[in-house]
Amino acid sequence: MQTIYARSLAGRYKIQYRRERWDTPDGDFIDLDWIEPGGDNTKLLVLFHGLEGCSRSHYALSVMTRARQFGWRGVVPHFRGCSGAANRLPRSYHSGDSTEIDWILRRLKNKYPKSDLCVVGVSLGGNMLLKWLGEANGDAGRIVNRAIAVSAPVDLHAAAGALDLGPQKAIYTRRFLRSLRGKVLAKIETHRLNIDAAAVRQCSTFRAIDDLYTAPIHGFKDADDYWTRSSSKPWLHQIRVPTLLINARNDPFLPASALPHEGEVSDSVTLEFPSSGGHVGFLAGSMPGHLEWLPKRVLNYFDAGS
Repeated sequence: MQTIYARSLAGRYKIQYRRERWDTPDGDFIDLDWIEPGGDNTKLLVLFHGLEGCSRSHYALSVMTRARQFGWRGVVPHFRGCSGAANRLPRSYHSGDSTEIDWILRRLKNKYPKSDLCVVGVSLGGNMLLKWLGEANGDAGRIVNRAIAVSAPVDLHAAAGALDLGPQKAIYTRRFLRSLRGKVLAKIETHRLNIDAAAVRQCSTFRAIDDLYTAPIHGFKDADDYWTRSSSKPWLHQIRVPTLLINARNDPFLPASALPHEGEVSDSVTLEFPSSGGHVGFLAGSMPGHLEWLPKRVLNYFDAGS
């Protein structure tokens, strides 16, 4: 319930973004929303959003507001189809698309070679970022200075099991699937995909929609193959960039038993697992609460690495 409630608090944040569109190497596009610096433009804060998120998600608004207060430049790259405009290709985005993360971050570094890149990934975006950090290993340090993953489903098998079979299915899974089903049905019609539209309409689990669309359209055998190859947990011991991993122990998207322990991460990774916070909730203060804990933690961690 924390995440849903937290979204209702996002209205207090007033951000004006500047939108920029990039064409991708494969003929598609992504949209990026920027905040411009008011002071120290040697820092660039990059935020990768979560599943079906965007630059208007409560966590993006709160973190970018804090970055603006610090005088930093900030950007929220939208994954394909998440900016409000349907992307051009049959493919979309997925939890393990570290190739897309690599392309975005390298282009940002080329655009601002003198800026320190501080990168935060939230939920699905956090898993993608962690996977890229591990795969890139020492090379990642030539591109980014510090990284944070928030509420990242580092074990996608465990996360899908919790969302498909747990009590949170009624709250979270139905909401996400409603959005995902609509996008997949539009792609079936636009691109004449050989996918059973009736079966998509009946999807009530992540396994079902990943088996029907996400896995095959992105080159995986099935949902199990997709989750295995896309989980970031096996890559955490390869990370060489200073990285903070924040996950609440009561996160409904990932059981506490699936959280990584010290022996599964490199010395560059700091684990921070508060007892509460839900999934990207982290409400603080007396009722009705506020969203300031997370943006303060994010900016303080990045600022400490200056």
